[in-house]
Amino acid sequence: MELTCAKNIIFEAAKAAGLTEYEIYYMSSSSLSAEALKDSLSGFSCGEGGGISLRCIVDGKMGYASTELFEQGELEDLVRRACDNARYIEKEDTAPIFAGSEHYATLDLPEFTPLTAAEAKAMTLDMQAQVYAAHKGVTDGTQSACISSGIEIYLCNSHGLELSNRIGLNGIYAMPIIKVGEESADGFAFSLCSDKEKVSTLAKKATEEAAAKIGAGSVASGKYNVVLAGSEMRSILSVFSSAFSAKNAQMGLSLLAGKEGQKIAADCVSITDDPMRAGAPVQTHFDGEGVATYKKDVVKDGVLNTLLYDLTCAAKAGVASTGNGMRGSYASQVGIAPFNFSICPGNLTEDELLAKAENGIYVTQVKGLHAGADATTGDFSIESEGFVIENGKKAGYVRSFTIAGNFFELLKSIDSIADTVDWGIPGGFTVFGSPAVLVRDMSVAGK
Repeated sequence: MELTCAKNIIFEAAKAAGLTEYEIYYMSSSSLSAEALKDSLSGFSCGEGGGISLRCIVDGKMGYASTELFEQGELEDLVRRACDNARYIEKEDTAPIFAGSEHYATLDLPEFTPLTAAEAKAMTLDMQAQVYAAHKGVTDGTQSACISSGIEIYLCNSHGLELSNRIGLNGIYAMPIIKVGEESADGFAFSLCSDKEKVSTLAKKATEEAAAKIGAGSVASGKYNVVLAGSEMRSILSVFSSAFSAKNAQMGLSLLAGKEGQKIAADCVSITDDPMRAGAPVQTHFDGEGVATYKKDVVKDGVLNTLLYDLTCAAKAGVASTGNGMRGSYASQVGIAPFNFSICPGNLTEDELLAKAENGIYVTQVKGLHAGADATTGDFSIESEGFVIENGKKAGYVRSFTIAGNFFELLKSIDSIADTVDWGIPGGFTVFGSPAVLVRDMSVAGK
C-alpha cells in the first residue's frame, strides 16, 4: 500500500473517532554492508524496514501507537490503540500537536546514490588489498568494510502540516592489525565514500596509526598538559551531550540546570548545533515534532546560551522549542538530542597546538567511555593511549594510562583549540564533532 493511501485511511479513522489533534510519522530505512577478512569477503547484509506511528490527543493526554503492517484493518486499528493508550497515560504535561513553524529552510544535501551490492563488495575488497599493501606487517584479523544506508521521513498532521526528508551516506573503513616480532597493534580509519581523496589515503592512515603503536612505552602519574585529538574530544562530548538536554535538566539529571546565561566554559569554547551543516550527509529542516530546525550557539564564548528543547520541555520552561525533538525510529516516543553538534574550531593548526603544549601527552585513543563516565555528575576516568609531547612535538607512543577529571571542569580548563573539526560517523540524525583541544594540568594515572 502506498503511503498516501495509508495516510488517508488513518485520517478518516481519526475523524470518525472524533479526534481533532493527531499526527502521522513515517520512517523507512535501508542498509547494506560488506566486510572482508584476509583476501575475501567475510560478511554481507542488506535490508529494508520501516513503519508508521500515530500520536493523538485524547482528553488532554498524548497517545501513541505504531505498526509495520500497511493493511486497512491494521491502520484503522492503529487509531483505536492510540486512543486507548492515551487514556492510560498519567502525565499531564503533554504538548499539543504542532501546527507548524513560520518558515522551513530548503536543504542543500550532497548528492546520494546508494551503493549496489556489487559496488560495495568490490570497494571492500579493494580497500582490504590496499591495507595489506600499505605495510608489510599487516596480519590476520585485519578487516575492511563498506556501508551504505538511507532514511526517509514523512510527517503530517491534522493542522495541515506536511513535511518530508530523505538522507543517505556511503562509507568505508579499515581496521588493520600490524605485527612486528611478538608485538601487535591495531589502527582504524573511516571516510565517506564521496570523499575520493580521503578514501585513496585511508589504508595509509590506518596502517600508520597501527605501526606507531609498536614499541609503546608508559608514562608516570602526574599532572600534564594534555592535547586531546579531535576524534577523542568529540567522543567525550558525545558521552556528556545529554547534559545539554532540557529534559534531563528538568529531571535533575544535569548539572547545567539553571545555568542558561551563565559562564560554563573557557572563553575560547563555543559549541554549536547545526542541523543543516553545509556538506553534511545528515541534515534535516524539521525535528521529530515538525518544528523547524536552525543553527544555534548552545555555548558562545564560554556562556551557556540555551539548553536543547522539545515542545514539552519548552512549554514547561516558558520558552520556544529549539527544534531538538528527536525520534530514533517510527515507533519511538519523542526525546531530545542534538543534530550536528560540535565544539567550534579555533585558530591554531594541530602542530601549533602541540607546540603550545610544549611538554605533555597527546591523547589519540580513549577506551570504555560509557563505563568510565557519569553523564550526570560529569566525572570520568578513562583508559587512554597516545604520544608523549616533547619540546612541542610528538615523540614516543604510550599506552595503559588513565585520564581523569570532570567534563564541566574540562570545558573551563581548555586553553586553546585547533582549527579543524573532526566529525564522527552519524548515528541516525546525530553527528558529533570537535577539533583537538589543549587542556592544562590534567590528571594522568600511569605507571
